[in-house]
Amino acid sequence: MSQNNKLLYCVVSRGNVVLAEHSIVSGNAHLLAVRILEKLDSTEDTRVTYTQERYMFHVLIHSGITYLVVSEESFGRRIPFSFLEDIKQRFVTTYGESSKEAVAYEFNSAFSKVLAERMSFYANDPSADVINRVQGQIGEVKNIMIENIEKVLERGEKLDLLVDRTEVLQQGALVFRREGRRMHQVMWWRNVRLWVFMSLGVAAILYFILALACGFTLKNC
Repeated sequence: MSQNNKLLYCVVSRGNVVLAEHSIVSGNAHLLAVRILEKLDSTEDTRVTYTQERYMFHVLIHSGITYLVVSEESFGRRIPFSFLEDIKQRFVTTYGESSKEAVAYEFNSAFSKVLAERMSFYANDPSADVINRVQGQIGEVKNIMIENIEKVLERGEKLDLLVDRTEVLQQGALVFRREGRRMHQVMWWRNVRLWVFMSLGVAAILYFILALACGFTLKNC
């Protein structure tokens, strides 16, 4: 994983109310992220990616809370969305229902440190990609939508008009079920092979012990 491909900025918000954020760069990425937050409908759970020049803005909305991370375009989408899922789980576990009544930057002091640590891990640690590859492959085919930021901001259209979410969700659910069945079959056969090898190993050890005592034909036993 290249050290030049970074997660540049992350924010957790409730609508336009920023609850926590962390940035590792200066520039207009933060301003563009704020403009995106203004256009998002945070009442509907979704996953979406927007592009602008060399930046990608990945958004995960869950239960009224928006998780947004900015990355370089060459970084792709799998790892950023794995990062957002990680952040979502940590945020929900830590703050739960209190996030629905929190004021601006109420959690920034503590949670910005979590954002910084996880951004560094997902941007620089090779194991981040290995751990999340299967999860990311399933997540990528779900409702990740691509739209040019400038067009969205220019038209001021609601994001829920950009795609047919119903069709995308149905396709994502079908792929998820197929992947789940395939993984179940793989794990079942792996367990069967493990038990077979273990049984053969135990039988071989038992035979070796008996052979030492009774001869290789076991005629003396």
